[in-house]
Amino acid sequence: MSDSPAGRLQALFEGHRLTPTQRRIAHCMVRRAADVPFLSSVELAELAGVSQPSVTRFAVALGFDGYPALRRHLREVAPPEPDAGEDRDETLNEYQQAVLAEIENLRHLAGLLADPAPVERAGRLLARSRPLPVLGLRAASSQARGFAYFAAKVHPDVRLLDEGGSMLTDRVDAAVRAGATALLCFALPRHPREVVEALEYARAAGLAVVTVAESAFAPVAAHSDLLIPAAVGTGLAFDTACAPMLLGRVLLEAMADELPDAQARLEEFDTKAAARGLFVE
Repeated sequence: MSDSPAGRLQALFEGHRLTPTQRRIAHCMVRRAADVPFLSSVELAELAGVSQPSVTRFAVALGFDGYPALRRHLREVAPPEPDAGEDRDETLNEYQQAVLAEIENLRHLAGLLADPAPVERAGRLLARSRPLPVLGLRAASSQARGFAYFAAKVHPDVRLLDEGGSMLTDRVDAAVRAGATALLCFALPRHPREVVEALEYARAAGLAVVTVAESAFAPVAAHSDLLIPAAVGTGLAFDTACAPMLLGRVLLEAMADELPDAQARLEEFDTKAAARGLFVE
């Protein structure tokens, strides 16, 4: 676990059964980790889009007497650090701020990856699954498609599940019948109900579910065997997902490390691509 403010908050929340509203507050706190020790309960409620009493109940659920006690604890474990760029950031336009927010998301991901064990475990699960279904609907469909495109170069049987509807469970069933043991899911806000239902169905069918989501408190968390978070940017009209995309490439690397013939497959592809004149050099 990273020793960053966000990492310490994640550790504080672990082991607690949180309601959807409380998960929303927790996610907001992780995203604003540096500011949270100095926010009032009213300010946090406004940022999270919940009521002030919900913030109080959240603090009690974590074992504190109330929100002031939680805030006092956060100030004790995460003393403020001077921010030399704070004044400068106020002069930046919204596009620059969105880019800097994504850079911060990537820094948080880098801190999370200081412990490679979860990614290595995911790589083993994905490499051993034949076939390997990769699920991503709506906002997450491009992440799933990108992973599946590259994964197919090293994995013998990748099956992209990027369309919802009644056929989705049929395709999960087909993968299980063919020998699948794991499923990789990319889940980004807003979370389609059918993704949650598909993961619940996949686990009931015996698949180990590995999920990339924007937070450990995302709705899909309860239906995942291994969830690795990668924050999305929310500074623009539509969310940005640089960190989830990069985490997908990291998982590809970990999976390829577990496939003994991955390099041979890549070399074979390059030979055939050259023979076909597939790419312009």
